[in-house]
Amino acid sequence: RADYARHTAWYRGDRFAVTRRCRHLGADLAEGSIDAHGCLVCPWHQAAYDVSSGRMVRGPQGIFAKIPGLGLGFRLLTRVLPLGRGRVTERDGAVYVE
Repeated sequence: RADYARHTAWYRGDRFAVTRRCRHLGADLAEGSIDAHGCLVCPWHQAAYDVSSGRMVRGPQGIFAKIPGLGLGFRLLTRVLPLGRGRVTERDGAVYVE
């Protein structure tokens, strides 16, 4: 069973759930935010993930953005090892992640 973020999140009326650890340094993505493009943003270094595919669409920012190839490397890694995604359903007033 995957360790999904402690809360499901909403974006434009849709719920989603992804595994909670950033592929960069393991930050807790449950503490992240959703940007204007609907991507889940890591709270530590602002890497961004497409929640529908689990792939990183923007590599780590700040000092890490200055390391040549690092962002590309992580984006390629998440093509092979994307964040896990769960299907979110609601039944009888309760929310489930499958």
